[in-house]
Amino acid sequence: MSTVQVPICAPEESGSSLLEAWFELWLEASSATLGEFARALTRGPRTPLELARWLELVAVRDKPAWSTPHRVVWEGPLARLRDFSSPQPADVVSTLVLPPQAGHDSCIVDYSTDQSQMRTILEAGLERAFALDWVGATASTAHATIEDYIAVVDRAVAHAGGRVNLVGDCQGGWLATVYAALYPERVNTLTIAGAPIDFHAGQAVIHEVLDDLTPGGSLTFYKALVASGGGVLKGEHMLRGFILINPLDEYSRQLELLRNIDDAEHVARYREFEDWFKHTQDIPGAFYLWIVEHLFRDNALISGTLEVGGRAVDLAAIDMPLALLAGASDHITPPAQVFALAEAASTQPQAVRYELASGGHLGLFMGHEALAEKWPSLLSAVAAHSQP
Repeated sequence: MSTVQVPICAPEESGSSLLEAWFELWLEASSATLGEFARALTRGPRTPLELARWLELVAVRDKPAWSTPHRVVWEGPLARLRDFSSPQPADVVSTLVLPPQAGHDSCIVDYSTDQSQMRTILEAGLERAFALDWVGATASTAHATIEDYIAVVDRAVAHAGGRVNLVGDCQGGWLATVYAALYPERVNTLTIAGAPIDFHAGQAVIHEVLDDLTPGGSLTFYKALVASGGGVLKGEHMLRGFILINPLDEYSRQLELLRNIDDAEHVARYREFEDWFKHTQDIPGAFYLWIVEHLFRDNALISGTLEVGGRAVDLAAIDMPLALLAGASDHITPPAQVFALAEAASTQPQAVRYELASGGHLGLFMGHEALAEKWPSLLSAVAAHSQP
């Protein structure tokens, strides 16, 4: 969702004051929630059948699904390409979406029939639309590199016509930015949402954790984490990290489910989100460690010291129209991290569009406010630059 999130699961030797504070918050939340749980049980009759139903809903997850008709046009070890284009699309530049590769399924960009970036893109007149769908890592892809991911993006761009409107969410946003800097002639417009470009800007929780877990810049903790997964970063580590950032959110969802166990619409919304949120996938260890070292720790993308495939990643090479979306209460990727791209790129100020949603991180990709009020404005500007 985030960027490829730095997991917040400390080893015994960490002793981090920040992590200790979070653990205390977790204990406090647990205590408070037990009281809320008891009160929820007494607010109305809770039969054994209802409690069994609640426990089943909390424990059992289904694989999340894409919601908009489309076809898979190719599949490789790291990703598959999904084509959402209209049956007889208008003659416009193709749009390619890069979802986050952050331990969750890529279908967040097509979350539901009424919460879908892909549908919003099509409704904006961008009728040639594609999305990459990242495949979970296996032992055979554990050593995949940033160069491999750039090659996947390039293959998708070639399939979509050789020049695209590139849209990247979170981790997909910085990947799109790196690609645009390396191949600006292949990117018609660049749109990023909740994507860190200056990884050290703002008050990001992840950066605080990284400082605690990389004493003296050492990557020992993260290397051990990858080694414990057999060469991959396990998706469940990412999930724990997201939950521990704000454990009250997790407890609140479960309590609200208990209170509304007889409300079919509430149960359906709960299952839809939990199926996406709790269905994790693994990330190649080599790719993940590269991200932690060069982006999170060294902030090399904004400093101009990043290299990919022996080539410098120069953000000044980006001169195409930009659309930037951030969340005012995004504690994973603060707005300053996203909007930093405008200052680093060579795009003229009048060709940069900014939008600030009121919510947090995930809401930028699938929230009603962002999809109804923010994305249409950004995409209309993209469409205006997409005529042949």
